[in-house]
Amino acid sequence: MNVVILRGSLSSAPQSRDLPSGSVVWTLEVTTPTETGNLSVPVAQFDPVRAPEFAPGDSVVVVGEVRRRFFRAGASTQSRTEVVASEI
Repeated sequence: MNVVILRGSLSSAPQSRDLPSGSVVWTLEVTTPTETGNLSVPVAQFDPVRAPEFAPGDSVVVVGEVRRRFFRAGASTQSRTEVVASEI
């Protein structure tokens, strides 16, 4: 089962991108404390019902799944591992 519950604070403001498919993706970075310091986790939310209204430093809880996305960047294919949020 691929279920993630992530609790932390936003380290930057959410950013929106329009994808060639017509979808909209919102990306944000959530910082969580660990035993050795802080860990920054990339989060994406595809086609949300409404735009996220958060500011850097806000506490959030993210529910979703871990996913690795592949995309074209110039002449090469790149990937990104992130949490894809179903709820924030």
